[in-house]
Amino acid sequence: MDVGRDRALVRRLPTCWSEPVDIPEALALIGAHSRAVLATTRRDGRPQLSPVDVVVDAGGRVVLSSRRTALKVKNLLRAPHASVCVLSDDFYGPWCQVEGRASVVELPEAMDGLVDYYRRAAGEHPDWDDYRAAMVREQRVLVVIDVTRAGPSVSG
Repeated sequence: MDVGRDRALVRRLPTCWSEPVDIPEALALIGAHSRAVLATTRRDGRPQLSPVDVVVDAGGRVVLSSRRTALKVKNLLRAPHASVCVLSDDFYGPWCQVEGRASVVELPEAMDGLVDYYRRAAGEHPDWDDYRAAMVREQRVLVVIDVTRAGPSVSG
C-alpha cells in the first residue's frame, strides 16, 4: 500500500456514512487506525464481540493475532465469517466496518504471518527469538479476513 495515497483516502472518508465507502478506502482507514471490535457468531447465533488490534497485510487482508483457545477463534473455526468495526483514536472521528470470510492460520504455518503482523502493528521487536517463543507458548494463531464488503453506506 502507498502510505501517502492511503492517508489521502483516509482524509476523504465520510464520518457519518452518507456516501458509499469502497474497500480500498476502508483498508486505508484500517492502515491508519488499528483499534477495532471483532464480531464473530456464537454457537447459538448471538454475536461475540472482542476488542482487537488489526492491520492490513500486503495482500489487502485484515489480520489480527489471537490465542488458539480464545472464544473468537473457536467461533471462526465453526462459522468463518467476521465483521470488524475500526475506530479512530478520536472515537467519534472516522470509522469503518468491514466484513468477510475469515481463516485461522495455526502454528507453525502462522509464524511468518505473526512476525509480519507485529512489524505492521509495532515495528521491529527487540528480540525476535523471544517473540517467536512467546507465540508458541501462548498458542498464537493468525486470523486473516478476506474483506468482501465495507460499510454501512448510510447514516443512522
